Amino acid sequence: MDTLSLLSVARVSRLSLPLATAAAPLRSRSLSGGARIAQSRRRRAARLSASTVAAETPRTEDAPSPSPSGQELFDWLDQWYPFAPVCDLDPGAPHGKTVLGLSVVAWYDRGAGEWRVFDDACPHRLAPLSEGRIDDKGRLQCVYHGWCFDGAGACKFIPQAPALGPPVHKNSKACVASYPCVVQNNILWFYPRAEPEHKDVLQRKPPPLIPEIDDPGFVTVYGIRDLPYGYDVLVENLFDPAHVPYAHKGIMRGIRKKEDPGRVDYDKEGGGPIKMKIEAANVEGFVSPQERGYFQFIAPSTLVGSPFSQEFLVAGRAKGKKAPRILLVFLCVPVAPGRSRVIWAFPRNVGVWLHNITPRWLYHVGQNLILDSDIFLLHVEERKFAAVGLDNWQKACYVPTSSDNMVIAFRNWFRKFCKNRVGWATPQVDQLPPTPTKDQLMERYWSHVAQCTSCSAALKAMKALEVALQIASVAVVGFLAVAKGTLVTSTVQRAVVVSTAVLCFAVSRWLANFIQKNFYFQDYIHAYK
Repeated sequence: MDTLSLLSVARVSRLSLPLATAAAPLRSRSLSGGARIAQSRRRRAARLSASTVAAETPRTEDAPSPSPSGQELFDWLDQWYPFAPVCDLDPGAPHGKTVLGLSVVAWYDRGAGEWRVFDDACPHRLAPLSEGRIDDKGRLQCVYHGWCFDGAGACKFIPQAPALGPPVHKNSKACVASYPCVVQNNILWFYPRAEPEHKDVLQRKPPPLIPEIDDPGFVTVYGIRDLPYGYDVLVENLFDPAHVPYAHKGIMRGIRKKEDPGRVDYDKEGGGPIKMKIEAANVEGFVSPQERGYFQFIAPSTLVGSPFSQEFLVAGRAKGKKAPRILLVFLCVPVAPGRSRVIWAFPRNVGVWLHNITPRWLYHVGQNLILDSDIFLLHVEERKFAAVGLDNWQKACYVPTSSDNMVIAFRNWFRKFCKNRVGWATPQVDQLPPTPTKDQLMERYWSHVAQCTSCSAALKAMKALEVALQIASVAVVGFLAVAKGTLVTSTVQRAVVVSTAVLCFAVSRWLANFIQKNFYFQDYIHAYK
């Protein structure tokens, strides 16, 4: 995806297909949650969700093992995964998400002052803890029968158990799996193994750290969006700058090369050759130096890069004391087959004053429009990949130019180290979900707004304003009827009152349309761009 445009405010068959078969961390912060869990609780960490009971495939191996050719395989469970930006997590309520096929719940432990990540299933009757609440003692309470759990996952209270009876709440079966977690770069991360031997995993293997995000001289815009296509398609798309001026036409512009010897045919979108190299490719990812900036893939989730050339940075230094820096950080989360999540963070040390006066939801209006503009393309593309098989990707796709080098590098990594499979933490249905209608495919409320505190607050305020404007328009008309001949006597006065009523109603209708397009659904028709 293009870069500067993502930082600015943008201008304002239901077929089921079978799934195709077939950078080092830096430093970290303190550990947020313990991994104390009994043997009986380990089984619940890999418990099937309701949607996977009917049809399932064998679980991917928990530990990497050499392939028949002796090649090291990527261990999906020995990784940290981002849950959400902390700014989008309400400390007063639990939050449920699916990551790597695993249903987990994050909640804020007031007693310890830390976030916790648990298995999203009460050990009593498997009700989702994400639908629970934080009780008056700061414990996570299941709202089905009132069982309460502390920050380590131990059950502290069973209302149905007699006070003088056996302490059944101390039984290991009453505990819930607690995963190691940490807040780093203002993002909550968790490690998807709850066994006791992994409780100190943070010291051994911390999540990737982006120092610029914590630099007080930088400001950062965060966002999150669930997407109706799989992890591999998401990463491939983010590593494809050549699609930007075409798939996002009317929203983002390409940066035309100054020189392209021999070229006589130009298009208005501004596409052109992009030179990029691939370096240090291994099981941990790769680096791609480019004419303008660089990109790095830190497997499996982190994509970080800078869109600017060295010439831009030198020019910036000449004008000021501090070199301008803008980074793009994308965190790609495998959710389930045909589902993924992207969390973005764009740290920068330029335009700080603009960040301070611009609400986050206004950035998201443009960023969601960018994501919407290629959702349908990628959703359909994934089903075509499944039809031919990912093992045949390089045969089915013709990628002759250097503009596709990062896409090819990622596909090589996915094939070589992952056998073209995500190593799900729980058994998954071996098919893509059916294709919904376009308004469901591109809906924004559940995929973003409900997960974003800024957009949720803005939507609530705008809906209240819409109602207030409608009431005001009716009230003004009523006032005119009552005051006619008394307070409102002249033609000019009546015209002013009527105009006020019409204006209030018109603004309320405009606001309703703005709400619908930016918080619920806005179609993107490429033919008319």
